Amino acid sequence: MTDTATAGRALPHPERQQIRLEAVLHALSDPMRLQIVRELAAREAELTCSQFELPVTKSTTTHHFRVLRESGVIRQIYRGTAKMNALRRDDLDVLFPGLLDSLLAAADRQSARLGGA
Repeated sequence: MTDTATAGRALPHPERQQIRLEAVLHALSDPMRLQIVRELAAREAELTCSQFELPVTKSTTTHHFRVLRESGVIRQIYRGTAKMNALRRDDLDVLFPGLLDSLLAAADRQSARLGGA
């Protein structure tokens, strides 16, 4: 049974077959969005927006999450008043086998090379 308070707050997501490679690559081309995806992949759990420590304003953070959601990289759902974020790994792995793992590994290597986190 769906709670009517949260049913009206459903966020639009592309269906698996609507996800486009160009949109995914664009979403992951931004360092802040890549950081969000890296953290979701590392934690392998749903996280609230407030669990991410990004050095940008709240409105910019909201924009980054929207780009990731609209591209099909993440799924956002409300659980009560919290907006939960989850990586759409299954969808991405079916559509673009190896892409996400390759990008995450490359981001890890770059971070190590540049002395980042």
